[in-house]
Amino acid sequence: MTTAPTTSKVSTPDAHGAPGLASDAMRRLLSVARALSATDDLREVLSVIIDAMRDLLDAERATVFEFDATNAELFTTVAHGLTASPSAASATPNGDAPPLDTPAHDPTREGGIRIPITRGIAGECARHQRVINVPDAYADPRFNREVDKQTGFTTRSILAAPLMGVDGELIGVAQILNKRGRPFNADDEEIAQALASQAAVAMKRTRLLRDRLVREKLEREIEVARRLQQQTFPTDLPRLKGYQIAGRSEPADRTGGDAYDAVALWNDNGRWRVAGKGKEADGALFLMADATGHGVGPALSVTQARSMLRMGVRLGAELDRLARHMNEQLCDDLVTGRFITAWIGVLDARTHTLHSMSAGQAPLVIHRAAEDRFEVLDADVLPMGIMRDLELPLRRPIALGPGDSFLALSDGFYESMDESREQFGCKRVCEIVREHATGGAEAVLRAVEDAVHRFTKGAPPDDDRTSLIIRRAE
Repeated sequence: MTTAPTTSKVSTPDAHGAPGLASDAMRRLLSVARALSATDDLREVLSVIIDAMRDLLDAERATVFEFDATNAELFTTVAHGLTASPSAASATPNGDAPPLDTPAHDPTREGGIRIPITRGIAGECARHQRVINVPDAYADPRFNREVDKQTGFTTRSILAAPLMGVDGELIGVAQILNKRGRPFNADDEEIAQALASQAAVAMKRTRLLRDRLVREKLEREIEVARRLQQQTFPTDLPRLKGYQIAGRSEPADRTGGDAYDAVALWNDNGRWRVAGKGKEADGALFLMADATGHGVGPALSVTQARSMLRMGVRLGAELDRLARHMNEQLCDDLVTGRFITAWIGVLDARTHTLHSMSAGQAPLVIHRAAEDRFEVLDADVLPMGIMRDLELPLRRPIALGPGDSFLALSDGFYESMDESREQFGCKRVCEIVREHATGGAEAVLRAVEDAVHRFTKGAPPDDDRTSLIIRRAE
């Protein structure tokens, strides 16, 4: 015979007592409240709750299920009799409180035992957010007998109570099994609800504290990542006779997916070497790289690309060979769908030629001062990290005449938008370069940054803004 569940109105005890509760139960409830406030460890809080429910209701076992709103599931890691046996775990999704001994653990998701809220007595309690009292478990079709068969435990009666936050949020479900000597009655329901109210507050407080600690730890780690990334950017740009060089990177997040570099070089019988401190430089190696997205992951990717470039030039690798190996390594390391656009250039200050290669990085802008005209160059090949056998040809050397400027700007500049969603675009960049061409590389860069800031009315950047400007003196 199926027994319909009984329900009662939720009541929360206070310091002056609660309707229908004996003074001894009230004292024990207050003792539980003190115990719950004494720890901020969620596992300890849950242990206090299940012990209190079992002891106050004179039951055999208790379980607290936490509610996972994202997956619409109830999960528990603390319950009386919890074991990690595969048979028990496999039977639980159709049943209720797992009669198991030690917490089962799923390393990929919080909580070792999970139950969809569409199943079982605990699931119905969560869905309808009301107390469910089952005097005879085997007479209720919602009960899964397989759990008892596989564990050897005999479930006689079940009392399930929702754990509700003060804002009406479902925190979880408390479930108590087997009242000793008789089924659970209305007084037991009232005590269970009082315990459930205390448990919900304690669990919510503990979750908030845990989330805050996790957030603070993450903030500290992101700050360390930001400082490390900033330290990889050049502090002193190469000083080349007859040239001005400017470069910067402004991340959209705490860490950015862009990187730039500039390394002073000297020519050793036709082979470029890194110029040591105090050694006169004959040229410079440049990099501007932009990984898909922005944040810690892309920051690691572009930092890796920058490190490979530095190592390659120290080993004396030619630019085309160096770029080819960088691409192959990025194909091995980057996950599917991730890639890096990169412009790599080597400036020979003796011959005033710029050897460059662009993998997906565009547009590149050249201002010819003598004719006051612009050349806008497209990328040479696809971005790095997509095709392992990508051909990476060097562009024909770019001759730089007196007053000429070369600009490599990331799309964070070109794609910045105003309130009407219009992009800043390449044309505006060219106009600024023309207006400030005689002021030098740094003056041009500041003018572009200021113009973008005004264009977006100071809105935070949607994408990283990184720049390298090379200008030959007149």
